[in-house]
Amino acid sequence: MPDTNHPFRSLQDLMDEVPDLVEYFANDTQSPHGRNNPKLSPVPPEFTNWRHEQRGWRESVALFDQSHHMPEMFVSGPDAKALLSRVGVNSLSSFPVLRAKQFVGCNHKGQVIGECVLEHVEEGVYELISGMPLQDWVHYVAESEGFDVTIERDPPTSPDHTDRLRFRFGTDGPNAEALFREVIEEDPGEIRFFHMAKVRIAGCDVYVLRHGMAGYKGVEYSGAAADGPRVLAALLEAGKAYDLRRGGATTYYSTLGETGWIGYPVPAIYSDPEMEGFRRWLSEDSWQARLQIGGSHRPDDISGFYVTPYDLNLGRIVKFDHDFIGRAALEAMADGPHRRKMTLVWDIEEVMRIHRSLYEEGEPFKYMNLPMASYAMNHWDAVYDPSGKQVGMCNFTGYTVNEGKMLSVAILDPEVAEVGTELRIRWGEPNGGSRKAHVERHRQTDAIVTVGPNPYAAAAQEMKNARLARAT
Repeated sequence: MPDTNHPFRSLQDLMDEVPDLVEYFANDTQSPHGRNNPKLSPVPPEFTNWRHEQRGWRESVALFDQSHHMPEMFVSGPDAKALLSRVGVNSLSSFPVLRAKQFVGCNHKGQVIGECVLEHVEEGVYELISGMPLQDWVHYVAESEGFDVTIERDPPTSPDHTDRLRFRFGTDGPNAEALFREVIEEDPGEIRFFHMAKVRIAGCDVYVLRHGMAGYKGVEYSGAAADGPRVLAALLEAGKAYDLRRGGATTYYSTLGETGWIGYPVPAIYSDPEMEGFRRWLSEDSWQARLQIGGSHRPDDISGFYVTPYDLNLGRIVKFDHDFIGRAALEAMADGPHRRKMTLVWDIEEVMRIHRSLYEEGEPFKYMNLPMASYAMNHWDAVYDPSGKQVGMCNFTGYTVNEGKMLSVAILDPEVAEVGTELRIRWGEPNGGSRKAHVERHRQTDAIVTVGPNPYAAAAQEMKNARLARAT
């Protein structure tokens, strides 16, 4: 068993002193993630302008430097696969080298702690990319249940940690495939979605992952951090012929509207008694202790933010062929009904009404920043039907120039999760705003939205449908 009596204050110690965890996270914490704390990453907000950069993944090829903001963890050793099977809802029965998965872990009640991309990079060596809460949970289970593994952590770039183990560059758009074939030294042949290959670029060994966010043959490049500048230079030089556009941090995070991804749900660790050991293992400086909440959805208890894999449209990856934490709970709820992840399309006149309040007398509505209007690490707005009943919550809100629309990514009750349904989003925080320094005083307002598909972008929707067709 791990030593939970560490010589530091734990998350549980913090929780024991905080009477209202929702109120605390909504007012008194600063985001540990670069999305809402830009000083944590050296990637500039824009290289040109976010409109030009957004069009890159629709018109040519966009390149994002992902080398700084995502935590990574390497797991190896005799029990590496067994550990990951114990945590993940995914089946690893067939998971050969140079393959990747969307990896999800839950608490004992089947509620999501986090998700990440899991790569099998070498025989018995696995890399978990992004998803700090899930990486912490894997690490804790390894220690608490005595798995024979070696774990190496690589936290994001910060003032205290500037040396990363790996570089990571993502490219997407209609020219991404041509750029890939141009820059590699030897052709590895066709690479299927979420399959990997080893290639050489500018004399450097590089892993490539077929991983498209916009519906094209996107490629993610990774390798030793020291080789990053050479590989980037090669991509930029070859990219001149393909109208390559570098995307800044602002543009990168604005992709969520089109892709429909909810990357960091509130980790379901705060209210389950069976998670107390984990909470005592985590320090008061952990990401979980510095969670930041924003938006109009304010349940009485932190568990009002929790989601299941089914709520995230991830039921297809839940496999009951192995014993994993939360299996019994997920089996019990497998037949539903389930909430569904959908896209909400804002009425243009409502968006204009919110912006117009800035130029009118009196207190304005919450400022709607472009392209990313969400202003907290976990931004959740309440969603209502026309009668005033709350029927869901939405996470990301932002503008895409490719669609010419303001979009929100929502989790909706099944009875309203149909394309074309008209709903309302409550925009702004209660009581005129929180104590977060970047949130100004404002009024709440309800705005008309219409339910759309998830993902919303037509190209991404076509890619998703093609993958599902191959799977059946």
